[in-house]
Amino acid sequence: MNKNLDYYCNCFSQLKVYKTHKKGDALNKPVLLLSIIELISREIIKDNHIIISDILIETFKKYWELTTTHSFKGSDFALPFFHLKNDKCRFWHIKYSSEYGGGRPQTIPKLREDIDYAYLDDELFNLIQDDSARKELIDAIMSSWFSYEENIIEDLIKINQNFQNEISEEEVSKELQNLDGVAKINPQWRLKNTLIRNAFFRKAIVRIYDSKCAFCGIRVTKAANQNIVDGAHIKPFAQFYDSRIHNGIALCKNHHWAFDRGWFTADEQYKIIVSRGLEEISPHTKPMKDFHGERLLLPNKEQYFPELEALQWHRQNIFQG
Repeated sequence: MNKNLDYYCNCFSQLKVYKTHKKGDALNKPVLLLSIIELISREIIKDNHIIISDILIETFKKYWELTTTHSFKGSDFALPFFHLKNDKCRFWHIKYSSEYGGGRPQTIPKLREDIDYAYLDDELFNLIQDDSARKELIDAIMSSWFSYEENIIEDLIKINQNFQNEISEEEVSKELQNLDGVAKINPQWRLKNTLIRNAFFRKAIVRIYDSKCAFCGIRVTKAANQNIVDGAHIKPFAQFYDSRIHNGIALCKNHHWAFDRGWFTADEQYKIIVSRGLEEISPHTKPMKDFHGERLLLPNKEQYFPELEALQWHRQNIFQG
């Protein structure tokens, strides 16, 4: 069996989850995998030995609270950590401790007593360390588990807003810390630059724009989690920490790159303005300059349109007229 990226994306989309009494599935396993991917990407988990650390539990708890409506209990973490080994793909493995006497640990203290660590297939651990593969694995989890088909956009927007609210709380905590010199937040946990926050923003924007580029209208998809369009920030996230829907726009790879470098922007009527300095040869596609004056292809609902203030900032600070 060829355990490649497609294989593991398929594994992640077919996790064995349990139905809850309320709407939807129990998301314990997807949240656990997102937490582990996050910590591997940040090199907090440095090798293929996933111990039951405080930072892993805290990361899981944060993502649990941001993506579900259920209060966190220790069993929400303990049970998926133990039962993930039973999934059909068998990519999750357990190293039991000498104290393990059978049964399933339902609390975190019992889990720590019974298990030394978990480990992934080597192929999967290596894929998670690759930027491109990691993004596809995250998207496979999100596409399968974090939205209900009948309400998919609203669900993604709600989760995205939860992340934005959490970022705002971090900023308040930082200000308090600066005032009194006392640390108010765990320095190991910061939502600002996490991969998972980025993924929820990207997914929400792409869904709102129906996977179409707002500049050229291209729409190319493959499977449930792959498409050619990105969710782009209008005002840079690294500067403004703004992942609200109104600071986002869907753009294909080429036009995302061009937008970030100021090769085009949009005015107060959402009409495209293309930089005059471009030299372009486009024998098989419409040249960028020919889009000048056309209106951006916006979402069906005006409530999701880009914020005019954000576009004004982009015109004044990024656009190369």
